[in-house]
Amino acid sequence: MPLDFTTLDSLRTHHPAWRLLRSDHAPLVASFLQRVFVAPNVRVMAAADLAEALEDELYALRQLLGDEAAFPKPALDYLNDWAAPDKGWLRKFYRSGTDEAQFDLTPATEKAIAWLGHLSERQFVGTESRLLTLFDLLKQMSEGSEADPARRLAELHKRRDELDAEIARVAGGDVPLLDDTALKDRFQQFTQGARELLADFREVEHNFRQLDRRVRERIALWEGGKGALLEQIMGERDAIADSDQGRSFRAFWDFLLSSRRQEELTELLERVLQLPAVTELQPDARTRRVHYDWLEAGEHTQRTVAALSQQLRRFLDDQAWLENRRIMDILHGIESKALALRAAPPPGNVMELDEPQARIELPMERPLYTPALDAAITELRAEPGDDDVDPSALFEQVVVDKARLARHIRHALQDKAQITLGDLVRGQPLQHGLAELVAYLQLGSDAFSAVVDEATPETIRWQALAADGQPTTRSARLPRVIFMHGTTP
Repeated sequence: MPLDFTTLDSLRTHHPAWRLLRSDHAPLVASFLQRVFVAPNVRVMAAADLAEALEDELYALRQLLGDEAAFPKPALDYLNDWAAPDKGWLRKFYRSGTDEAQFDLTPATEKAIAWLGHLSERQFVGTESRLLTLFDLLKQMSEGSEADPARRLAELHKRRDELDAEIARVAGGDVPLLDDTALKDRFQQFTQGARELLADFREVEHNFRQLDRRVRERIALWEGGKGALLEQIMGERDAIADSDQGRSFRAFWDFLLSSRRQEELTELLERVLQLPAVTELQPDARTRRVHYDWLEAGEHTQRTVAALSQQLRRFLDDQAWLENRRIMDILHGIESKALALRAAPPPGNVMELDEPQARIELPMERPLYTPALDAAITELRAEPGDDDVDPSALFEQVVVDKARLARHIRHALQDKAQITLGDLVRGQPLQHGLAELVAYLQLGSDAFSAVVDEATPETIRWQALAADGQPTTRSARLPRVIFMHGTTP
């Protein structure tokens, strides 16, 4: 993109990131959104939760500044203002089947926050690792585009000779190690690349949403045959999937879904974070599970693509198209008018609704009064009870602590993307037998979700006491239950 005067002047006026940096409330917007969305890698947050967090932030700022008029509006008004088209710092939307608003960060806002983070002075600026990375990229491009087999073989033989020489040096006791400076340099570049990758996911998801929006607009404004419309829609979707961005995302997703790669990444992160040089940098605690953050961000992108496919499947339903043709025409007319008014909304009231009317009920329509029956209380003399009843039975009731089971699941998911019920029971055996096993199946929270694999049976075993008081092993056979991060979409 050329940085000439016309381009920069247009960006200064229309780009949301530049508008954020020019805003008088830029410190509040950037600091709050960075703390709520970017730092914990939160992709979507309900309006009520986000407004509550912003209200706490505004209260703290008013106490700090000592001026009640600093931020006079309620938190929800600020959120709606930040999501307005003239701001574009938040994306406000409604999930299918719910009437509660959801908020998400826009790619432009994340770029502005990242740029602000680079303004502060860094105590250590590494350059060697970046130079080596650039050099390796050039070698990969050069070798990957070489079509001459002889030159490829010569390069491979050269690389093999270098590996043989290195193996011989290590076997002879000469083990070269990276010093602390080199370790800090490479770890700093890794953390920066990991954060940039999370930001790229939000931009990829935004591009797919733009595709979905163009498809919906084309369906709303289309006046030709259905076959021609489907041909254009499917052609555009195939072009996106086969584009450079689509192929790169698909390759990254396939690489990250490999269980072997996930285990390798986990082991490498554990080893690197235990190095003394890396410990001195005091890395963020989320670095230990950054590959799980990549998975979570990728799942949001996959859901966006699934929403586009669902929209196409609804359009392909011939029976609904024929039976509701008149309704579809009315809805398309409303959508066409809404799209025409989106860029320039009309002033004043767009629509007026009549006030609700009082419901009139005639006196004779009401049922007659029915007197209530008086309860007759019979006087009974209290009889003495059985003195031989053992009250210890009241203290032998089995109570399953579901909160303890939920904590056990959350603790197990701190280092894993998913875990089965069998692994949980083996890590912490059942204390109350079948009652505790049934309690596991009833659990659910905002932090994790449960999926049942009907095709894979699993046997759960636990220790119990037989009728004669002797210990025995009991078992239950049920489909495999898998607990995962997040709630089921």
